[in-house]
Amino acid sequence: MAGGQDGAVPAHERGGGHATWAEELLDHLRPTGRDVRKVVAWLADAAHGTACLLDADGTLRAGAGVPLADDVIADLRAGRFASAALQDAGRHVRAVRVGRPQAPAAGVLAVSRVTPFDRRTAEMLTRTAGVVELLLRADETDETGRRLEQATAALRLAILQLLMVEDTVSARRVAAGLWPGLLDTDTAHVYVLEAHPEERERLTAECLDATGGHALVVRCPAVDGHVIVIAPAETTGRELRALVGARPQTFLGGSIRHSLARTATAYGQAVSALALARFRPDGTAVYAERTHPERLMDHEALHAWSGRLLRPLDTLAHHTRAELVATTRLGLEFPAVSAARILGVSRNTVRARMERVEGLLGADFSLLTVRAAVHLALNTQAGLVPEPASGPAARARRAGLGELLTGPALRTWARELLGRLAADTRDLRGTLRAWTAAGGNAERAAQLLGVHAQTVREHVRGVEPVLERQLLAVGSDLYEVVLAQMAAGDLDPPALDPPALDQPPAAG
Repeated sequence: MAGGQDGAVPAHERGGGHATWAEELLDHLRPTGRDVRKVVAWLADAAHGTACLLDADGTLRAGAGVPLADDVIADLRAGRFASAALQDAGRHVRAVRVGRPQAPAAGVLAVSRVTPFDRRTAEMLTRTAGVVELLLRADETDETGRRLEQATAALRLAILQLLMVEDTVSARRVAAGLWPGLLDTDTAHVYVLEAHPEERERLTAECLDATGGHALVVRCPAVDGHVIVIAPAETTGRELRALVGARPQTFLGGSIRHSLARTATAYGQAVSALALARFRPDGTAVYAERTHPERLMDHEALHAWSGRLLRPLDTLAHHTRAELVATTRLGLEFPAVSAARILGVSRNTVRARMERVEGLLGADFSLLTVRAAVHLALNTQAGLVPEPASGPAARARRAGLGELLTGPALRTWARELLGRLAADTRDLRGTLRAWTAAGGNAERAAQLLGVHAQTVREHVRGVEPVLERQLLAVGSDLYEVVLAQMAAGDLDPPALDPPALDQPPAAG
């Protein structure tokens, strides 16, 4: 890098001597000025010549090339000489080894100038080499820290992905090396925090500090602004609420406590609660805080029906079944791309697994009523709804989805929920019915209603704050509303019950 003209007098000489240039050199160690290239440029200017820095491999790192023989560079890097001085083609060259005597060389710093080196310029070169070494070592430390953080974050993500497919044994094995005891638990809450994507790194660091190593903190691979926290300790929820309370435009959704094998279910609950948290003054919500339709159904009949519906999956090997169930649960909660990122597979893999489940269950996932029914069955079998009491219940075992949706408590809840839409002068309920029947497609719903597609979208957006549920994004909120529509008679339940299994056993 070229410096000033050889005959010019730089600013650092016009006002004094050693103290002035030394202070300028030390300024380059300030946090805002740590740049090796700027230091080399300063040295070239201060020495009235040119300067360069070669790294430990002999590659030019900063400045302009200074004529140095390869053997001289090799001797300096090897530590056989601490410095070298030579004259070539009318120019005087000095080079010093950058690094401590007994340590590997960090590089070689060289200066070339027309006039011979005086004591002041030689000292300037030596002192600059010390500053350059500090900056290079700091860069190495920072880079090592960044690589360590990247590796740690990758391990945290790998543990999350193992939990998502119910492989708790492998997840504990991976976690044991870095976080002993973290997953020595049977159950945990899952929390999802949301902030602006530009704030996520800071939010992640704050979550790690707040949880003190007692929770698994992962940057969500599917949504840029989300941070996922798997928390075995009950106190973590309070710590995260306090964190959200101190940060504007940050929201928190939490699940109820689940076994580690049901992490995918808990994650879906946390995302569902997060949608509600956006409407809350404190920006937080927990899934169990609101009434859910499955809790209003006959538990015995619901468990029996879901077991019948999912029975074809029981013929698969345990690992294959767990993989298909976890993928389908996430595929019903999120778009295929997001589910693929969460699981660490391709979206084609997600689609292929869900198509296999469709084939086994005889289901058509393009229908929202079918998706809602299968979602209900998967959550029931995952333990979302308490197990029914033991005892004979022949009639319950024969109940189909249509009968499950006729319970008085469920119908009362459905009518109250959808009845909120009557306060709007627009026919929000009618638009919602057409939009759901059209599989959530605004264009097809608009054709059914004879309106513009944008009108349908605006109506559906208007439904969301009234029902306190997110509808335009697939997931638990949408399926709850679909179940409410079926329970209230706005939609017909899908024909999913296997006829042969719905009938009482034949007499022998």
